[in-house]
Amino acid sequence: MTATKGLEGIVATTSSISSIVDGVLTYRGYDIDDLASNACFEEVAYLLWFGKLPNRIELDNLKQKLSEYAPIPDALISQIKLYPKKLNTMAALRSAISALALYDENAEDDSQEANEIKAVKLQAQLPTIVAAIARIREGNEPVAPKQGVSIAENFLYMLTGEEPSETSVKALDQALVLHADHELNASTFAARVTVATLSDIYSGVTSAIGALKGPLHGGANEAVMKMLSEIGSVEKLESYIQDKLDNRQKIMGFGHRVYKNGDPRAKHLQRMSLELGEQKGNTDLYEMSVQIEELITSQKGLKPNVDFYSASVYTQLGIDRELFTPIFAISRVSGWTAHILEQLSDNRIIRPRAEYTGPTNQKYIPIERR
Repeated sequence: MTATKGLEGIVATTSSISSIVDGVLTYRGYDIDDLASNACFEEVAYLLWFGKLPNRIELDNLKQKLSEYAPIPDALISQIKLYPKKLNTMAALRSAISALALYDENAEDDSQEANEIKAVKLQAQLPTIVAAIARIREGNEPVAPKQGVSIAENFLYMLTGEEPSETSVKALDQALVLHADHELNASTFAARVTVATLSDIYSGVTSAIGALKGPLHGGANEAVMKMLSEIGSVEKLESYIQDKLDNRQKIMGFGHRVYKNGDPRAKHLQRMSLELGEQKGNTDLYEMSVQIEELITSQKGLKPNVDFYSASVYTQLGIDRELFTPIFAISRVSGWTAHILEQLSDNRIIRPRAEYTGPTNQKYIPIERR
């Protein structure tokens, strides 16, 4: 046996959910550019779960279920209020999703029908939980979800208690579409490994959130915004970036293991960043991001990934950077649960091997002689 570090290039399973071929990302065979330009997030979630785009009746029924399931138990809100005020938001989300299973009487029902319902519930309730964590952390009461509105609109409303603009809703909805799935990434693989043991769907999503929390996965967009804040202005940008490059420090938001010619999702977020900046009358974040891209591409040959422009998009939506990765989870739970359903439909426990590199031919020595 020969190990491949990071499982790079290893095909671990088959899947009909999403693919990345020659730099093109598709969901169920639909090009991400097509979906990002035309589909709402609820349509994409349905596509990932059920393998086809919904008709009008199916979409309306899904939206009704998402609204119905959006409220979370009062007991869970009380539990969140006991969390420390200075907390890692992803750690809080991980704990809350794990606890959510305790309030679902069908949590241990592993049937296909029950898991499909739980997938919709998780998609509906995760935004409510994230918004509740954010408000409670700031000393405010959670805002109950509205009925009959999209996930994007509801989330922005629950964060502030105010009606979001149409442009803001459209921008967030498109961001959710772009983040919904990405083949066998680290968090999706973690979810599939967990449920392959026949553990429950909540355990699978909790495992996925734990993987997404890392800065090399979902946390990269937070690091991008931290960098933009440290730079502060266009005038300081070139020296800041050059110093990083000279000291061989990583510039977050650039490069991707599976894309050699650039992440196809980045251009949509770049356009959104400009539109939001123009709406607010301040395009500084967009202009800084473009200049950083030009410097990194010219000097390192790296192109931005989905995390790079999402940082300025979320900031211009008025969202704290501690919520960037949880928003990633709000979108990606659609993909996680789709992969969980697929894994369980033809399950085999995931148990790879390791190439042993330790000592050999060791002999036990009695403790008196050690």
